[in-house]
Amino acid sequence: MDDDTQRELAAVAAGLMVDEGLEARRALQRALEQLRLPSRTPLPGPALIDAAVREHLAIFHAETQPGELRALRETALAWMERLAEFAPLLGGAVWHGTATRLSDIHLQLFADDPKAVEIALINAGLDYDAQTARGMRGREAEVLSLAVPCDGLGETVGLHLWVNDTQAGRGARLPDDLGRVPRGTAAEVRTLLAAPDSDAGYEEHNRCNDGQ
Repeated sequence: MDDDTQRELAAVAAGLMVDEGLEARRALQRALEQLRLPSRTPLPGPALIDAAVREHLAIFHAETQPGELRALRETALAWMERLAEFAPLLGGAVWHGTATRLSDIHLQLFADDPKAVEIALINAGLDYDAQTARGMRGREAEVLSLAVPCDGLGETVGLHLWVNDTQAGRGARLPDDLGRVPRGTAAEVRTLLAAPDSDAGYEEHNRCNDGQ
């Protein structure tokens, strides 16, 4: 596939990810359909998609996205503090700085007893849905999903708790396909929120020169 088609496919998918809150895989499928491209068309890589998402945000959401991102990060941090015993790491668009009010919060948790997180939620009187999905390193993980209030947005947002065994934490911060730290600690989220711009310091935290 030529470069122009790759860029067009990435741009359409980026719009769907930002404006409809679709995950990348589903957005690319929809983009193929909208552009009437064959299902076997080679898909653009992560770098091209990430660039297209950031360009779409800069063009269409420059005034609203920073505030929405801050609100989601504040909510994420509150839950990271609440679930501190499970060594939470923030991932996804909220960590990488591309989230809008349509984005969900994804936390990776680590526990020797996989039911420990569920017990904590039950003891707190919280309702959640449980399912399994492919998590880190392709391992099957239990995902506990809740609708939680986000004060900064004045509405509820999706919170997904990915439950991993403690050994999985060893590779949880290895560089991703773009060379970024894929997930952040509560301390790093606090640093981002302390900056004048909620996304300030993002590149510094996501630089992986030493593979942390």
